[in-house]
Amino acid sequence: MAENVILEKLESINIKFNEIGEQLTNPEIISDMKRFVSLSKEYSYLDPLIKTYKIYKDAISNIQNAKDILANEKDEEMREMAKLEIDELTLKINNIEEEIKFLMLPKDPEDDKNAILEIRAGTGGDEASLFAGDLYRMYNKYCETKKWKVETTSFSEGTLGGYKEIICKVTGHGVYGILKYESGVHRVQRVPQTETQGRIHTSAATVAVLPEAEEFDVVVNQNDIKKETFCSSGPGGQSVNTTYSAVRLTHIPTGIVVSCQDEKSQIKNNEKAMNELRTRIYNMEYQKHIDKIAAKRKTMVSSGDRSAKIRTYNWSQNRVTDHRINLTLYNLDAIINGDINELISKLQMAENAEKLKESGI
Repeated sequence: MAENVILEKLESINIKFNEIGEQLTNPEIISDMKRFVSLSKEYSYLDPLIKTYKIYKDAISNIQNAKDILANEKDEEMREMAKLEIDELTLKINNIEEEIKFLMLPKDPEDDKNAILEIRAGTGGDEASLFAGDLYRMYNKYCETKKWKVETTSFSEGTLGGYKEIICKVTGHGVYGILKYESGVHRVQRVPQTETQGRIHTSAATVAVLPEAEEFDVVVNQNDIKKETFCSSGPGGQSVNTTYSAVRLTHIPTGIVVSCQDEKSQIKNNEKAMNELRTRIYNMEYQKHIDKIAAKRKTMVSSGDRSAKIRTYNWSQNRVTDHRINLTLYNLDAIINGDINELISKLQMAENAEKLKESGI
């Protein structure tokens, strides 16, 4: 891309950035929390690009000055210094242009949000529940390395261990933008604990990652909600099976049902359940957005298609294969213990490559 085209785009973005900065000081905008938060996020998103733009603009100005010296200066020492500066600045400008290309890629505004993580046992009976438990521990350990907070909302244990279903909220910086790549069907190939003849079985679990809806993202009418209380089950001390602290909410217009039994307090469970309900209603619309994106892309890296088989974990070969980008790693032991950085990094790279093609930058 020619320098003047890059500068033209960046100068236009810089004007928009300054306009947003002015709007953020406007009392009317400040009083409108939804608008203020939206503009603040856009301002923060553009800030790194504008900083890079200023460095880029200075480098172009400096290289032009050096070229002027080379064209007009007679002193050989000065000319030699100008040549060296041109070489250094040319390399610097090329590197900055690559950085700018990625900073200008369209960003999903949901990426900075917290996430609701759902893991459900699929085909495979008890073995699928055990595998769902393995996936939960994998994500839990990964979240620990990122210093993210994981709060379990509800769960249903498997007969032999693991989970038939477990739902939790993950809180931290940019959680959804990273964990969204995990949505889909995860398949495991291994000898189950219940297998007496050593045969390898194939089981599956489904992972869904949803961006958490904030209060102003969706308004839920309390008259549209049916609330039920019931006794908690599982770990929880004396209150388990004795007090009606667990909460089940049904959103009548959509039929969405959520429940929370993690807290001993009914008030806290109700608060968590409301948060999850807002998220699920919001995601009905958000799913349409990511479906449109998926229709344009070949690899469907982060399409959110929960029925797509995305990854296979083969215990006997210590192998993990991500089918979206044809990546195979032979370190299953480390991955199942939370080391999924390489997988997510490669998926991000694949998605960015697709975005670059789409944008024409």
